[in-house]
This record gives sequence, C-alpha cells and structure tokens, in this order.
Amino acid sequence: MLGVIASVILGGVMCVAGGSKIAMGHRWPVEAQALGAPKAIAPIVPWCEIALGALLIVQIAPEIVGLLALGMLVIFTLLIARQLRDGNRPVCACFGSWSSKPLSWQHVARNAGFIALALITIFA
Repeated sequence: MLGVIASVILGGVMCVAGGSKIAMGHRWPVEAQALGAPKAIAPIVPWCEIALGALLIVQIAPEIVGLLALGMLVIFTLLIARQLRDGNRPVCACFGSWSSKPLSWQHVARNAGFIALALITIFA
C-alpha cells in the first residue's frame, strides 16, 4: 500500500511539473539549457514527465516506471548540484513559472524527497 501511495504522489508531482513546463511555452527550453540540459532534450522533458507521472498514477508497471522516474530525478538533481557547485544560480524552472526562485540547496533537498518517493515506489 505504501508503494501505491508513493507512486500516486510522485506521479502527481511529475504531471504538474511537466504541465507547468509546457505552459511556459518557448521559455522552458531556454531555462532548461541554463540549468545545463542539452538543447535537443529540453523540449521532450515535460512530455516524458507527464507520461511517467500518468503511468505512476494509474499503476501501470509502477516498479519499472518508478525506476525511469528515479533516473530522471537523479539527472535533474545532478544538474542542479553542478550549477550550485559552480556558483551559478539560474532560475529554477522545475515547476515552470511556479518556481521562479534562483537555484539553492533547498532544490536538492526537495528532489531528495522525490527520489525517496521513487525508491518507495520501486521497492515497497
């Protein structure tokens, strides 16, 4: 039951994150590149988040989808940590226009919580 709860919460977060990035329009790929995301990958990230989130919510192969979500979250977290390590503080566009604050270690901590949800989804 704990795995289902974690999966649904993480799925909702991913759907909101992806949807809010899409709502940014052309600004999302620009801000994603400022975070260090490759130009070719940035436009598809929101759609992948929504697809994974929806699959987590409806419980289709949650362990496999949770593993894919975990991979995305680890990559996002590493990109944020690299920017912080290098002294860069671009705007966090993790949740589109809703997250317009400069990057901080709080973003890493928040992602650690999401990573925990993915691990619970996979192993619970």
